[in-house]
Amino acid sequence: MSFQTPITIASALERIHRREYVLPAIQREFVWSRDKITRLFDSLMRGYPIGSFLMWQVHEGNDGRFTFYDFMRDYHERDNAHCAPTGPLGHRSITAILDGQQRLTALNIGLCGSFTGKLPRMWANNPLAYPKKVLYLNLLHRGQDDDLGVEYDFRFLTPAEAESGNEDGDAHWYRVQDVRELRSTGDMIRELQRHGVVGDEVAGDVLTRLHDVVHVTPTVNFFLEEAQELEKVLNIFIRVNSGGAVLSYSDLLLSVATSQWVERDARETIHRLVDELNGVAQGFAFSKDLVLKTGLVLLGKGDIRFKVDNFDRATMTDLEKHWADIEGALRLGVALLADFGFSSVTLTANSVLIPLAYYLNRRGLKDSYRTSDAYRDDRAAIRRWLQRSLMKSGVWGSGLDRLLTGLRAVLQKEGAQGWPTEAIEREMARQGKSLRFEPTEIEDLLDLKYGSKRLFPMLAMLYPGVDTRDQFHEDHIFPRSTLRARAKLRAAGLPEDALPLIEDYADRAANLQLLRGPENISKQATLPAAWLEKHFESAVTRESWLRDYDATGLPEGLNGFLEFYEARRARMRQRLTRLLGASQTEAVDATDAPQAVPDDEPDPGNEGL
Repeated sequence: MSFQTPITIASALERIHRREYVLPAIQREFVWSRDKITRLFDSLMRGYPIGSFLMWQVHEGNDGRFTFYDFMRDYHERDNAHCAPTGPLGHRSITAILDGQQRLTALNIGLCGSFTGKLPRMWANNPLAYPKKVLYLNLLHRGQDDDLGVEYDFRFLTPAEAESGNEDGDAHWYRVQDVRELRSTGDMIRELQRHGVVGDEVAGDVLTRLHDVVHVTPTVNFFLEEAQELEKVLNIFIRVNSGGAVLSYSDLLLSVATSQWVERDARETIHRLVDELNGVAQGFAFSKDLVLKTGLVLLGKGDIRFKVDNFDRATMTDLEKHWADIEGALRLGVALLADFGFSSVTLTANSVLIPLAYYLNRRGLKDSYRTSDAYRDDRAAIRRWLQRSLMKSGVWGSGLDRLLTGLRAVLQKEGAQGWPTEAIEREMARQGKSLRFEPTEIEDLLDLKYGSKRLFPMLAMLYPGVDTRDQFHEDHIFPRSTLRARAKLRAAGLPEDALPLIEDYADRAANLQLLRGPENISKQATLPAAWLEKHFESAVTRESWLRDYDATGLPEGLNGFLEFYEARRARMRQRLTRLLGASQTEAVDATDAPQAVPDDEPDPGNEGL
């Protein structure tokens, strides 16, 4: 490995565009935010060092042995978040980036491309939620910003935003990528004239500094590794990158898989699966970490921790060999979670998918499992267990690997014919994760507020009449807007000292229900008695609904809200106590406490695929 003569940013970008610089498959995805990109450019403008780069020289004739990717240029959070494979590069020498991908990609986006992120508070499927933005520099600003800690004002803007800012007069936004065409002093003077700021000293200094950073200063310092052995290069990559906070072990492990799979491109395959899983029904938020962890569990590995040693060549070979089964189990598991009404909004712990996928794979179940009457009771048992485990605090937190290993052993031993709820809950209790609910925990559940992820599994367990395969909402029985309108409460004759309590109760569980989306939209801010009168044709169906949802005694107006709330909360307590209060597990003797298992000793009885 040797230190090379530094080059300019412009030269580095030219080599990227000529595909002389590429990304090896062992590299992770681009993960920087817009803010991090703008801070990189500010550092460059201020003359701060941005660190050395590590590059790998792949000799002519060896490029066909490896998979390479292009640098990201036009990032789109939804439509273009993954780097594309380069395809055949011809028989020529190329340079692969081992350390510095994020910085070089940030420069490529800022100086040559765009960054398209989703606007907050807009639906992901709304095309207007993704405005395309490019990097601009305010030529009229130079000075320390104490709040942001920057000296130069770089921002990602749409052309319309830049033009609007220029019209205000306080800023002049210069499109940063235009500096690539400036080669001489004359070019810069003409550029300042074109922008109408030729006489402004600050603008001249800022543009000159930007030109020098890109075209003049040899900023890209790098070491070059020329070894052609993949094992050595992989070890260098892991040593260099494993100390960084941003790069997770799953990134490294995916890199190992990518370099060792033969029939599939692991990176593309796993990223595509994650995207497809997250697009099911109302959407989820699974990660490649979960997919890789599921692979270790389904393969029967004794140690399922994220360690490089656990992803050796034999494991990677097994993972590729059994990938179709692993992928199928994950797809079916996510479809079941969606059938049960879970989504990224309501699923409190993504890790519940792992034992579910193991069970489905263990029994060789297919998509018909979701609807077949033969499996109705089995599905119900899984659903109840999921609800209980997701309502209980602390189950899916610390000690996750030990819990997953224990659940796998139980499912392997007792899950051949059906979901073994009692055995599973005994194992969970043995590990200190009992699903017994104490009275204080039931009270905590009853006081959950609107927006809590634990609220959905509780309401779904209490009131299973809503078909969760449809789109549904967590609906306020008495409209929140009405209960927070003090003028309306006073007009209804409610005492002043009760108003803060009513506002607090508005968002708590006893004022909430699950309701199909279209019904909730049509209900809007209608008081519940009036909505029931309109929604149900007969008194019989209205009374049936009231009984099913613990809503008997519903008042006509606001005056009886507090009494109704307390009565419904008491009925919900009784129902929850019946469903949760008596544990389905037997008491666990203290001698059954979990014993330490040496890291190098596989757990007994864990057979793989």
